[in-house]
Amino acid sequence: MKTQIFIILIAFISNHCYSQIYFEKGYYIDNTNQKTTCLIKNIDWKNNPTEFEYKLSEESEPKNATLESVKEFGVDNISKYIRNTVNIDRSTENINKLNNDKNPSFKEEQLFLKVLIEGKASLYEYIDTNLKRYFYSIEHSNIEQLIFKSFKTNENQIRKNNKFKQQLWTDLNCPNFQMTKIESLDYKKSDLINFFIDYNACYNQQVINFEEKQKKDLFNLTLRPRLNSSSLTLNPNSEGSGLNNSDFNSAVFEDIDFDNEIRFGFGVEAEFILPFNKNKLAIVIEPTYQSFKSEKESNISAAFIGGGVTKDSEIIIEVDYASIEVPLSLRYYFFLNKTSKIFVNVSSVFEINLDSSIKFDVTTDNYYNIPSPPDYEIDDSIPYIFQPLEIESRINWAFGIGYKFQDKYSLEMRYQTNRDLLSENSSWKSEYNTLALILGYTVF
Repeated sequence: MKTQIFIILIAFISNHCYSQIYFEKGYYIDNTNQKTTCLIKNIDWKNNPTEFEYKLSEESEPKNATLESVKEFGVDNISKYIRNTVNIDRSTENINKLNNDKNPSFKEEQLFLKVLIEGKASLYEYIDTNLKRYFYSIEHSNIEQLIFKSFKTNENQIRKNNKFKQQLWTDLNCPNFQMTKIESLDYKKSDLINFFIDYNACYNQQVINFEEKQKKDLFNLTLRPRLNSSSLTLNPNSEGSGLNNSDFNSAVFEDIDFDNEIRFGFGVEAEFILPFNKNKLAIVIEPTYQSFKSEKESNISAAFIGGGVTKDSEIIIEVDYASIEVPLSLRYYFFLNKTSKIFVNVSSVFEINLDSSIKFDVTTDNYYNIPSPPDYEIDDSIPYIFQPLEIESRINWAFGIGYKFQDKYSLEMRYQTNRDLLSENSSWKSEYNTLALILGYTVF
């Protein structure tokens, strides 16, 4: 029931908040070179777009602009895309699909290229799923691809065609550059951006660094104290007890429901925000201390045939459970305004047990001699069914919904699905559930 409520809440918020995406100030230039100031729906494209949505005013209806109708568009102080017909090599980097040809296979295409650096020498980027290609131009010359390709030799070894280094050394050389500067470059955005900045600086040319303009905080560390409301039920499992069903059912107690416990917990959250789609998606890891301590009295359900333990004998079950939970979460943000956002989590929860156990204290010494399964190490003074139980649990799932203010303060409600604390014990089953109220303070 709790899981269904969380799913309904998440669905409601997703539907309500989708329309909250902002149209930001920008422009586009059409095929007649007319520049139009407008509001562009900035979804922080992971892949280079082929179209975009815009409005001429806050009140007007959204319209679509396409690659065929627009030569250039941009979001003010954030990003810029230009249309260009280029030769692009779409060779795969998947090592299982590499061929033996080290040369690029060019195809002429018309694309929106993302401008990274604009200056005497300009740098552009094109991304299409797993394909990443970088392009360059010098003082408004034709835009060319920086060539990089992986291939296999006849001996099935993987090699790389790093011709982009030769291109940079030939076309973007500076008297101050050493060959080692080129040789140390990797075919990745950060290396190329730094190189193009240095090249323009060498000739005292100003640059526009669009990556710097849209600087993003991609890592957050948050302190997360919480209140956990937890419940536990123990269920004798006759099928795995080593006893026959009639003996087991006549000997032990019924299902045991412990009182709901509210206890303090504490976690530290590391959040890694994925650098696309307006920082809406994040991967989160959150080591958290939690505990549950309770005891319950229960009556033996019936006497053994032949005597031994009477109906009115009582047993006290003591649970002392503590662990470090390690939720690995996928988080999605819904922006409400500039300072507020709602988020939802789906988590896979791993656990490190801290020497936890469940113990039994029986009020009579008149025990029936219950046989234990083979190779079962026990204290001979205690019957098999009353031996302490070691807690060993498995991975379970959690669902959370929360609110964050000014990227600093947060409040989350999280529900964890059933966790079997006795997953390695064939004689018992358990159901442990937690509903947590979590506060958050982001340190940085």
